[in-house]
This record gives sequence, structure tokens and C-alpha cells, in this order.
Amino acid sequence: MMMIKIKPLVLLLVLSCTWVLTVATSDSAYPTISDCGMEELVPVRREVYGNGRIFDISHSFREDMPSWDSVDGLGQFLRLRHSIKNGSLANVSELKYFSVHSGTHVDAPGHVFDHYFDAGFDVDTLDLELLNGPALLVDVPRDKNITEWGSNLSCNPGFSNVSKFNLQFCCSALNSHLTEVMKSLNIPKGIRRVIFRTLNTDSQPAFSRLDPSLLRKAYPGFLEELVSETIRSRCFVSLHTEKSLLDFVLSHIPLPALHGFRRLMWKKEFDTSFAGLMKDGAEWLVENTDIKLIGTDYLSVAAYVEAIPSHLVLLEARDIILVESLKLDHIQPGIYSLHCLPLRLPGAEGSPARCILIK
Repeated sequence: MMMIKIKPLVLLLVLSCTWVLTVATSDSAYPTISDCGMEELVPVRREVYGNGRIFDISHSFREDMPSWDSVDGLGQFLRLRHSIKNGSLANVSELKYFSVHSGTHVDAPGHVFDHYFDAGFDVDTLDLELLNGPALLVDVPRDKNITEWGSNLSCNPGFSNVSKFNLQFCCSALNSHLTEVMKSLNIPKGIRRVIFRTLNTDSQPAFSRLDPSLLRKAYPGFLEELVSETIRSRCFVSLHTEKSLLDFVLSHIPLPALHGFRRLMWKKEFDTSFAGLMKDGAEWLVENTDIKLIGTDYLSVAAYVEAIPSHLVLLEARDIILVESLKLDHIQPGIYSLHCLPLRLPGAEGSPARCILIK
């Protein structure tokens, strides 16, 4: 008789646990993995919601997420100022100083135009209608050389040893097909919001820099020949010596590596070789499309070596919004409903944003 009485209780307990788990993961504002009444609570952190219909394309802030021109990453960005454990009535966290262009963020015209900054064209003036609506997610062709999209095959113009060369990055030998690549995306007229997924996101072997000594050993004579050809084609306006140019090429040109993955937003050190728009690509988009919102998957829409010129082209008319550092892993190309909300920060030329895509 005792066993007959226990079975319904066990069944009721199992059903109760199942119900608690379902409610916790589906209907709760703060879903948890319930352990059926156990003390320990484990929050669920999700990237996809609504049974695969809603995608969070914002990066969670991390201390080791990349920050512009930094090898150390973002660093500490949050601290618990008041703690219940230490006698306070409530837990109160505060954000520490960090750039408003950190993580997933938007750019306002004042970012690169000082007269717009002074006039007040900040993130609080951006058009919410433009930040919310139908958007096209496209893949930049992977069968094209990375230079055609506009990666940093040259240098950081701020480096003292590079400024001597007075480099002209848009050398026809390296970047002659950028417009063709943009045209190949076949972005229809009337499309106002486009998100570009590039090599920056790929979790597969791609391009990385190799140690110069390994390059010399693996490709004897090839790089010297490359330098000679570069000099003959006058990609470099001026230079000091062929040897110093060769050392520069060895240090700055990404070549196919034996292994390695891009996923640049998951690497702490800022990578200047990210794919982005060159100035002529930006000009082509402005002149030949109806795009008013551009989203990309690293810290800048524009390639490193032409970051400012490209931003100037895109933001000059104050009718294009840039959304940078989007998390586009495992999201298929297509049409989505984009919802992107920056913080209201009057006076700020950029702002972190929470962005989602809905099928």
C-alpha cells in the first residue's frame, strides 16, 4: 500500500519539476535552470530567443574584448560600488571609464566632423526610425581576395617607421577590384539598411600574419621580388631603402597562414588587418545605393588605413548611421527586422547599443 501511495507523489514531483523548468526558461523575465527547489540558481545566457526567431547581435562586454589600437583589450569596465554583503541595502554597480565606441556601438556625425560635434549632432539626435526596420544581411564574397574588400595590407599611418614611406594604400595592384566586389553583392535599390558579414566573423582558417623569419624561409626570394615589383609599380610614393621596405612588407602584409581563425571580436588584441570599407567603396555605396544604415562585424565600418577618409564620406551628409562591432556568428544572410537602440547620451558622438534581428 505504501508503494501505491508514493508513486503518485513521485509523478507529481516530476511534473512539478518539469513545469518549473518550463516556466523558468520560457516565461520568466530572468530565466534560470531550476534544480527543482534547490538553493543554487544558474542563469541562462542566450543568444537566440523566441524559438529561433530573435537573434541578439550585440557583443556582451568583456574585459578581454578588443579596443581600438589597444593590445590589452577593454580592461575592467564595471565595479560593484555598494554591496549587500558589505552591509549596503542594495547592490549598486557602476561603469568605469571606457570609450563610447566600445563593443557594439553606433557612430554619430560628430565623430569625425568637429563642426557637427559643436552643433550638437550627437547620438541623441539619431533617427530611431532608421535604427529600427527591415534590414538586409549580406555575406561579402569569400572567393575574393581580402584586399578587394579593404583590409589593412599596408600599415598604421601613425607608426613612425611607416610614415617615412608616405604610403598610398589604394595601389591598383592590391585593391583594384573593390568596386566590383561591392557591385557583386547585388544590393537592390530601395534597401535602406544593410549589415555586412565579412572575414572578421569567420570561424575558419583565414589570413594572419606570420613571423618574418618564417616567411623568408618559406618563400626564399619571393618577397624580395614582390618588393621590387611594388617599387616598379610606384605603389609607394617615396621610400628610404629597399631593405627597410622589405622589412616593412614582412611585418605588415597578411599572408595565408597554416592555421588560425579570424573571429576578431573574440581576440583581446586590436587587429589592424580587419576587413572594412575603403574610401572608394564608401563613395560607391553613397552614390549608387539607397543605404542609410551600415552595419559591420568589427570596431569600424572602414578599413584601418582609411578609417577617417571613409568615415568622412559616409557621415558628411548626416543621413547615414554606422553600427559597428555586430555579432553575426551563425546568422544566415537574408531579410530581418533590425532593432538597434543606443543610449541617450547628449553630447556623445557614439554610444554602446543593444541590437537584435527578428526573422
